[in-house]
Amino acid sequence: MFSVLVSGRCLASTVRRVVSPRTLSSSPVVRLPSKNEVVGFIGLGNMGAHMARNLLKKNYPVVAFDVSDQAVASVKESGATVGKSPADVAAKSKTIVTMLPSSPHVLEVYTGKEGIFSAVQPGSLLVDSSTIDPAVSREMDVVATAKGATYMDAPVSGGIVAARDALLTFMVGGKEAGFAKAKTLLENMGKNIVHCGPSGNGQAAKICNNMLLGISMIGTAETMNLGIKLGLNPKLLAKILNTSSGRCWSSELYNPCPGVVEGIPSSNNYEGGFGSALMAKDLGLAQNSATATQSPNPMGSLAHQIYRMLCNAGYARKDFASVYLFLQEELKKK
Repeated sequence: MFSVLVSGRCLASTVRRVVSPRTLSSSPVVRLPSKNEVVGFIGLGNMGAHMARNLLKKNYPVVAFDVSDQAVASVKESGATVGKSPADVAAKSKTIVTMLPSSPHVLEVYTGKEGIFSAVQPGSLLVDSSTIDPAVSREMDVVATAKGATYMDAPVSGGIVAARDALLTFMVGGKEAGFAKAKTLLENMGKNIVHCGPSGNGQAAKICNNMLLGISMIGTAETMNLGIKLGLNPKLLAKILNTSSGRCWSSELYNPCPGVVEGIPSSNNYEGGFGSALMAKDLGLAQNSATATQSPNPMGSLAHQIYRMLCNAGYARKDFASVYLFLQEELKKK
């Protein structure tokens, strides 16, 4: 067992505390979730709330928990029951989905005093759709297996609209038997469910994707700013980009220039969506992995620096497409 430091905490010591010789078990029995079975859902932010509602729409009973009373209330209105803590959710359900901001949050929800592992039932399926350090996912898998449960890392891509419309892509890491089990559940929240290999590989795929996304969003923002400065109409420029070789998701579906695409954060003062602080966090995860594997990534490193600057300039809670505004402001200072 290896040690990983996350926000000053040593994962190896956390695992030793949660796993005792008496909790060690053989491989968990795989059990496919049915629509009569209660699903626990922990983490009801911009993405998680939509995902939980989609389970409710598919007639899964949901017991939900979030530290935000407002977030819980919105899902309760859609038909969910409310858990008192992660441990309470674990006691009431053998299938649990977590959607949390970062590695420390996952550690607290799973291994804390009132965490999932304090009350997890043998045979439970634990699906973590947070984007975190792959090493943390691998350690959570160790603990889950020791307690007779199945843990799968299953981060998502597609953004808030895909979460709302059940069109997410899930990148899943874990055992083959666990994947078959998780896929039955995840198909109610997404359209592409991809097995990426053993535990932690879903996270590896996600941080690679988000590094490219951060780079491409900055490039799109720079391009839109330049084109407008050169006298091009923003919608015309976007149309040309999206029928040419510069086309990408950031230019076509999530264009950072206000008014180019309706119904997305850039056309709503960059409210909602995927926060810049979360993008900075994901780019930091990519940097950590690049350092650990000695992988050159100069563009990823620069993107990380830009998003850290963006957050320090007051855009942390704005959607990550607000890099478009940040670049405009930087230009005004010159």
